Amino acid sequence: MPTKTSTASPATRLAGFIAKFDPVMQARIRACRAALRRQMPTAVELVYDNYNFFVIGYGPTERASDAIVSLTAYAKGVGLCFIYGATMADPAKILRGSGNQTRSISLEGPAVLATLEVKSLIRAAIANGDVPLPKARKGYLVIKSVSAKQRSRRA
Repeated sequence: MPTKTSTASPATRLAGFIAKFDPVMQARIRACRAALRRQMPTAVELVYDNYNFFVIGYGPTERASDAIVSLTAYAKGVGLCFIYGATMADPAKILRGSGNQTRSISLEGPAVLATLEVKSLIRAAIANGDVPLPKARKGYLVIKSVSAKQRSRRA
C-alpha cells in the first residue's frame, strides 16, 4: 500500500524535505533554489534526500550522470557543487575540493549565485555538459531518492 508521502506531488514532497531544516536554512535553501532556477529555467531538478545531505541536481535530463551542478544542504550549510569542477578553469580561485571530479563553493545566500565569478562558472559548466540544456522547455522536478535513515537536518 502506498504511503502518504509516496502519493504526494513532487513539490509537496520537496517542501517536506526542506521543512526538516532550521528556519534560517530553509529560507537559504529556497532562495538559492530560486536563484538557480532563474539561471537554468529549462533544467530538470533531481532531488535526493540522502543520509548525509539534501541535494537538488540540475541537468538537461532525468539521468543523474547528466547533471551539471547540485545544490547541497546539511544542518550547517548550503553549497553549490560543480559535478565536473575538477576540469573547469577557475580564474577567481573560488572552487574548493581536491577530488578527481567535483568542486564546490559555500553559499551564504543567493547573492553568491549572482556574482560574476559564480555566474561565469555556471555558464561554463552548462557549456561543457555532455548533453545541452533544452532551449525551450519549462524545467520540472523529480524526486529521485529518499533515504529512510538520515542525519539530523537541524544544527
